Amino acid sequence: MSAFTAEVIGTMFLIILGGGVVANVVLKGTKGNNAGWMVITTGWALSVFAGVVIAGPYSGAHLNPAVTLALAIVGKFAWDQVSLYIAAQMLGAILGALLVWLIYKPHFDTTEDSLAQLAVFSTGPAIRHPFANLFSEALGTFVLIFVILYITTPEMGEQKTPIGMGSLGALPVTFLVWAIGLSLGGTTGYAINPARDLGPRIVHSLIPIKNKCHSDWRYAWVPVLGPLAGATVAALLFMILQ
Repeated sequence: MSAFTAEVIGTMFLIILGGGVVANVVLKGTKGNNAGWMVITTGWALSVFAGVVIAGPYSGAHLNPAVTLALAIVGKFAWDQVSLYIAAQMLGAILGALLVWLIYKPHFDTTEDSLAQLAVFSTGPAIRHPFANLFSEALGTFVLIFVILYITTPEMGEQKTPIGMGSLGALPVTFLVWAIGLSLGGTTGYAINPARDLGPRIVHSLIPIKNKCHSDWRYAWVPVLGPLAGATVAALLFMILQ
């Protein structure tokens, strides 16, 4: 499997399981309807585990343009591969969102709440305040990237302790994403990944859904620029501290 294919498939699984858990919680008539935030954050964390396990051996499992950008800034990833990875991540996110829609189509059609429908595809602020929302996305992504940069360091401290654990090596990032969702996700829904938000939002804007609202493009720049800004700051701070 090529790195491009791995990023497509890994990101697709990320969205299938992540978007899927939101659909299960917010759409009408599902088995998990109104199950709550704990279920959503847990589902998203485990979706990261699935994506990383699949893509890790072939692409490093970025699954997120913010991760790709940060690794390039710190010199752990080639700049000429950045656009290829981001294209793969966007394609995977779009495919994953399409599959979630197909799986839950009867529930989309019976859900009158158009904002709940949109929430399956993209994030939105609890309180709309562009600067605060941008800062929230930037801070959440800063935490994600800064910790990831230390997780992916081959040797830690003077003891040279190896941290590779095969597929279980995906667990630290899984718990990290879970912690971010529980602690920082209440303000904007913690996109912390431009592809995760933009790809499915594009799908929402194109597919036929009964009672569908607009795709909130006025907000769409926040979960794109916020994560990229947070990733950049995290990468620069990591370099300063080395």
